[in-house]
Amino acid sequence: MKKNQKRNPTVHRYTTVKQVCNLIPGHLVTNLAKEHGIDEQCRTFSEWSHVVALSATQLTHAIGLNDICDNLQMHRSTLSTIRDATPPSRNNLSHANKIRSAEMAEALYWATMEHLQTTSPGFGKGRCRGYLKRFKVAIHAVDSTTIQLVANCMDWAKHRRRKAAAKCHLRLNLQSFLPGCAVIDTAKHHDSKQAWALCASLEDGEIVIFDKAYVDFDHLADLYRRGIWWVTRAKDNMQYEVVRKLKTTDNPRILSDEVIRLTGVKTHAEYPHELRRVTAMVEVDGEDMEMVFITDNLEWSATSVIELYRCRWDIEVFFKEIKQTLQLADFLGQSANAIRWQIWIGLLVHLILRYLAFLHSWAHSFTRIFTVIRSALWNHWCLYSLLKSYGTAGGHFRMLARPEQAYLPGFAMPGT
Repeated sequence: MKKNQKRNPTVHRYTTVKQVCNLIPGHLVTNLAKEHGIDEQCRTFSEWSHVVALSATQLTHAIGLNDICDNLQMHRSTLSTIRDATPPSRNNLSHANKIRSAEMAEALYWATMEHLQTTSPGFGKGRCRGYLKRFKVAIHAVDSTTIQLVANCMDWAKHRRRKAAAKCHLRLNLQSFLPGCAVIDTAKHHDSKQAWALCASLEDGEIVIFDKAYVDFDHLADLYRRGIWWVTRAKDNMQYEVVRKLKTTDNPRILSDEVIRLTGVKTHAEYPHELRRVTAMVEVDGEDMEMVFITDNLEWSATSVIELYRCRWDIEVFFKEIKQTLQLADFLGQSANAIRWQIWIGLLVHLILRYLAFLHSWAHSFTRIFTVIRSALWNHWCLYSLLKSYGTAGGHFRMLARPEQAYLPGFAMPGT
């Protein structure tokens, strides 16, 4: 008998798709439908069937209404075992996406996250790695990703003459790798307009990191008054004067470390406090370039400021996961409401898959857990057994991928 022979998954009374959908509490869907008035809009196509259909759209990578509706019709009997879900017709699903408030999908996402964290307290309680282990407070990254749409049939999303897009603004907890706040809007509004909403629930002592697109000194002053530490990059046209110079590290890549005060008429009125300006040589794509970082913390070393900003790249990993594995390219509707429904359910499916990875100690990438569940969606296999028997490589691999990133040579790399 061969060693390390692969074992087949154990047979289960429920299909894989039912085991996945059972992680969404049924009472939440019913209660939220009543709260948002959706129960009054349901006749032959219930709110639960709607959620299941859009979840199946993500898990099967359906590319259109006919694709998902035909798929669910072919599995009608199996689908009925998932709390009496029914397959929709093309018109039913299109109409539901258009008129049923997408606020229900948003509320369902946050309620499901709270439920899963209550069920498994260890889920969502990660910790920083490497250099950032010394920080004992929550660290958040704020960024946005653009989702391209078709301009000639989605006028509501136009942000240029021939371009249309939606934007997902996100605040990601870098310890748990779970969102803390998300705003889905059109791409025509500047990122800084959403910064207030994204940072509204941050608490005293926490750290938030964002790109210079979110720099709004009025908002930064509000964060300072609330006792929140922030790190970002300085804009090229920032006007300032040097109050004093600091020497917190001997690293030759740190070119300057200064305490400054803004001198622009508008910026000084918005942010009258002192702030920190750190200039460093950063290697990007094999070439050195100078980057300028600003923060409201005057005590950290310049190394800590740079390391904190480097961790912002983890949010790009999150966006990579949801855009390259979930179905956020081919949409089932053209209205703003339909787009929001599909994005929020996509985020919900991502949350459930990350919970399954946590629950079963998944040792491979997010892409692999997505593909193995998708391939076994209608099979009667035990999820635990399936995930344990899957994969040819041993050892432990991080759930996070690593996109191209800027880093300082000589500093600790991610995961060390």
